[in-house]
Amino acid sequence: MKYAYPIDYSWSTEEIIDVIKFYEGVEQAYEQGIEREQFMNLYRRFKQIVPSKAEERKLCDEFEKVSGYSSYQTIKKGKELSNGEIVKM
Repeated sequence: MKYAYPIDYSWSTEEIIDVIKFYEGVEQAYEQGIEREQFMNLYRRFKQIVPSKAEERKLCDEFEKVSGYSSYQTIKKGKELSNGEIVKM
């Protein structure tokens, strides 16, 4: 990883860690695959921290610009799969 994750410094330390875990889950989906249930749990926690669709879109767009990984496409694929399946981009 040679980039900085987009975060909001008004979040608590725990929230920043959880958002970074979500970004790492997206990276894992692209690099080796991640269990759907594990990824969706990371996404649900991300949505607790970032409930606004507009802010989610902004953060995910920023993450895609720096990483090349689409959070949106990963979330979409995760929603299409069943528990027990692997999200692999």
